[in-house]
Amino acid sequence: MEMKYILLIIISLLFTLGSADINVTQFGTKADGKSDDSGAFTKAWKSACNSDDSTTLYVPVGNYLLYPTIFGGPCKSPKITINLEGNLIASTDINKVDDGSWLRFENIDGLEINGGVLDGKGAPYWHCKEDDGDCPVGARSLVIKNCKNVRMNNLTSMSSKKFHIALDNSKGINLHGIKIRAPGNSPNTDGIHVDGSSDVLIRDASIQTGDDCISISPGTHDLHVEQVTCGPGHGISIGSLAHSLDEPGVQNVTVKNVVFHGTTNGLRIKSFARKSNGFVKNIVYDGVVMNNVENPIIIDQKYCPHGHCPNQKSGIKISDVMYKNITGSSTTKVAINFNCNASNPCNNIELQDVDLTYKGKKAQASCTNANGKATGVVTPPSCL
Repeated sequence: MEMKYILLIIISLLFTLGSADINVTQFGTKADGKSDDSGAFTKAWKSACNSDDSTTLYVPVGNYLLYPTIFGGPCKSPKITINLEGNLIASTDINKVDDGSWLRFENIDGLEINGGVLDGKGAPYWHCKEDDGDCPVGARSLVIKNCKNVRMNNLTSMSSKKFHIALDNSKGINLHGIKIRAPGNSPNTDGIHVDGSSDVLIRDASIQTGDDCISISPGTHDLHVEQVTCGPGHGISIGSLAHSLDEPGVQNVTVKNVVFHGTTNGLRIKSFARKSNGFVKNIVYDGVVMNNVENPIIIDQKYCPHGHCPNQKSGIKISDVMYKNITGSSTTKVAINFNCNASNPCNNIELQDVDLTYKGKKAQASCTNANGKATGVVTPPSCL
């Protein structure tokens, strides 16, 4: 019997050895939603970052007011896990911004964030934008910049001033069970923005916002999106592209088992009509349901949201895009719209088993400078 207890003690020690726990309350947090807890969080992060062991940073129940804060690396700790049981709350002062981010993690290899709520308090900023006032740059709620091996589980982001979650030049990112909430008329509140990042998995997300549910920017590759509901919002967009001449491309993107509810777009690829060395290729959309979507399937190489766009030939090359098992309803008669540029037509576009209707009637497909094929049963009839 004694040997059994000794073995249990040894096993317990093995599980706790090489790990450390830090509670933010140790550093003087008030957690009343009114007092500034930024300094305490910064101190707690530095303690975790400087640890030689894997570290868990615990944020208990409470409301923590944080001003723009950077959680920087590189860290000695091989992995930092943040367990959030409380609510992190931004200031309503729209002038309290750093470089366009509220909470920023950068230069970190090995990070996990579990649970919690981020409240960006975006309404005053949205009102400023609506009034065409002299507004500051606005803050993205959560930025992951130059990071590797990051996992987020069951995090809720609400009312961000601008983008909710931004992945910037990062690799090996896994987002699971993310919930995003903002009004459908809140400007520039993209749900998850992926920019120049790779090996990214977004799974089991529920996104309601005022801009793209997921936006995919130049330099992104090997992105997998699955089991996402979107709406209200502007859909899942690759682009906008062609911001610069030497722009990296977007490739190897899969969007699977996604449902859109009342969005302005469904599956969208958009680029300005200007010179660029950028490209889009190897894109797969599979198993998508459209419920009253304004533009279910759209490629727009002449994107011009505000007018006064350059009247040039598009340099973006779009090829190898597959749409399969797409069903549902469109609120516009043209449910499939490939508006490509004569200088760089869209090539190898494929429709497979697509069934889209317009108010219970037949919808239409429109193709301009688009080449490809249709297989299986495609409704509306393919224009490729």
